[in-house]
Amino acid sequence: MREQPTPTPRDPRTASTVNVHEAKTHLSRLLERVEAGERITIARNGRPVAELVAPRPRGITLGLGKGKIFYDPDTFDEPDEELTRLMTEGPI
Repeated sequence: MREQPTPTPRDPRTASTVNVHEAKTHLSRLLERVEAGERITIARNGRPVAELVAPRPRGITLGLGKGKIFYDPDTFDEPDEELTRLMTEGPI
């Protein structure tokens, strides 16, 4: 038996172009390639119409409030008297 060569991983910086028919037929395979970091362009009649790319990670962007939000750690957990008054007596 002949040993099968190990497939070379695709370079995630490269982009491939596939036609619409191929994209519909092999969507699962294309999505696996996108998950591996590849960018795939879908073309109709040789003209690019869409791109498959991995989503950007979502989450908290740290540092946006740096220098803008201040609090006193010694009194942070104490109730705010004005807020309490508004909630019990005011329009809130």
